[in-house]
Amino acid sequence: MIDNVKSNKPDWDIHNPAAIGAKNTRHRQLRRSLSMSLVLRVLAETAILILSLGLLYLFARFVASFWIWHGDELLYQIYFHFFKYNIFFTLLFGFGLCFFIALIHAWRITLGYIEVMLDATVQTNDDDDNLIELPNQLREVELQLNSIKMQARENERNARDSEQRKNDLVVYLAHDLKTPLTSVIGYLSLLTEEQQISEPLREKYLSIALEKSERLEDLINEFFEITRFNLSTLTLEPSRVNLTRMLEQMVFEFSPMLAEKNLTCHLEVASDIMIKLDVGKMQRVFDNLLRNAISYSYAGSEIHIFVHADEANLSIRFVNHGDTIPEEKLSRIFEQFYRLDSSRASRSGNAGLGLAIAKEIVELHRGTIEAISADDTIIFEVHIPTVL
Repeated sequence: MIDNVKSNKPDWDIHNPAAIGAKNTRHRQLRRSLSMSLVLRVLAETAILILSLGLLYLFARFVASFWIWHGDELLYQIYFHFFKYNIFFTLLFGFGLCFFIALIHAWRITLGYIEVMLDATVQTNDDDDNLIELPNQLREVELQLNSIKMQARENERNARDSEQRKNDLVVYLAHDLKTPLTSVIGYLSLLTEEQQISEPLREKYLSIALEKSERLEDLINEFFEITRFNLSTLTLEPSRVNLTRMLEQMVFEFSPMLAEKNLTCHLEVASDIMIKLDVGKMQRVFDNLLRNAISYSYAGSEIHIFVHADEANLSIRFVNHGDTIPEEKLSRIFEQFYRLDSSRASRSGNAGLGLAIAKEIVELHRGTIEAISADDTIIFEVHIPTVL
């Protein structure tokens, strides 16, 4: 059946030296940018203050030229005995004063930046989706904080959705476990209580109990499959294999399932295609795709498997005829714990992780897998490079 899990992989690996190096480079560039901005601000403000003092001095000289000075005025004494004959120290003092004032102003701006960024970091934990706004000088910081906030919100939503899907899956599986278990207990109880039961009926009850027990085993295996998929990382063990023989054997092994629905499977593949891949894992991919094709095919219809290989790529297409999958469901086919038809899944006794793990395996082979459905036709296409 078509139901899936998709592992949540991070977009970048914190243990990847290249990723860490790129991140540190961005931080150094940001520090240099802010430092250069503050230095230029200090120099610019110092120059402005010096220019302002010079203009103020010229204005004062211009205003004082309209007065008649007798030499005993306090301002005249200060100017004549200090500024005029100590011009170097006057200029040095003026420059130092202007630089100090500009430095204090830049220091206050820096403290303001720190306060703004502290407030912004608190906003990253807000539950809303409002963007953080910072001064233009902190544009890069603003972008990074907004990226962190949006990623955190997305992670929270994904975690909630994942938890809900897991809960739903547990409910489905719990119901599926209860149904065959009740049947097993019921038929075994009948066999125990009815001592005079006929042999044919006894065989029938035992057969049903065995069938339900096997279904229970499949569901329990499915639970283990979920645990392995969530807690382990798939790795490839590639080896060369005759793909033609591999697919022919697969189709032969599915003959009983095909016969149950009066289906035929046509394999169109060149002879002796040799390719390097992880045989066990890709066998699982092909098995799942053919199983899905059988489950969702009209009785008495045909399933086609087309294989095309060249020096660079391998393409495999599974085509079956069944009810068209709606676009909204087709777009979610590879979502985590998504079940296309829960009633059919329940009847088959399989919660289903096949397509999700198949997608993981194909992507590990640096390939792609996609689903297409239209006009009562369902197509799954797998593309992988022929050289790993």
